[in-house]
Amino acid sequence: MKISLTDLTTKIEKQDYIEDLETVKYAEISKSKARIQELATKLVEETRAALKHNSLSHVALEISGQRPVAFALESNIINLPYSNYKKIANFFEEGKEYPVAIYFETQSEYLNASGFRIDQIATEEEIEQDETGIVDRLTDAMQEKIKQVREYQKPSTSVKKKAVTKAEVTKKTAKTKKKTTKKTK
Repeated sequence: MKISLTDLTTKIEKQDYIEDLETVKYAEISKSKARIQELATKLVEETRAALKHNSLSHVALEISGQRPVAFALESNIINLPYSNYKKIANFFEEGKEYPVAIYFETQSEYLNASGFRIDQIATEEEIEQDETGIVDRLTDAMQEKIKQVREYQKPSTSVKKKAVTKAEVTKKTAKTKKKTTKKTK
């Protein structure tokens, strides 16, 4: 599937794309690669069906629990989420058609400093020719991201400031006043 910049932005703006969301709890997927693979299969199948119908898609899976995480597969011409579609025009020119690829998005405040990661998971040809391989790749990627979310430690402030006592502030203020008085004389 190829799409022009104008058609892409219009479809995203009007939400003219196939959209699906499923929510599961960590308990449903905990230590079960088979369940994650089953969910990955559903995401890939829905994305592939949208491509067959020349439609864009945003299919998502939310995992709720102590450290929630959301996964999505989006068809796009660039690795930007639909929420940033207005920026796409900065990278492409009008009047040309561009091939659509499938991007894997992960969103969680426990993922990294930005809380977001997007990677190309497949091209349209790859998803058509090797759906099983893409499902396996997506399953592994989801498991890796879940592991990152569970192990994530929020960074403490990068520069630790020394606590300044009231006496030190008073002392510094007095020195500054002395210097200022000397200069004005």
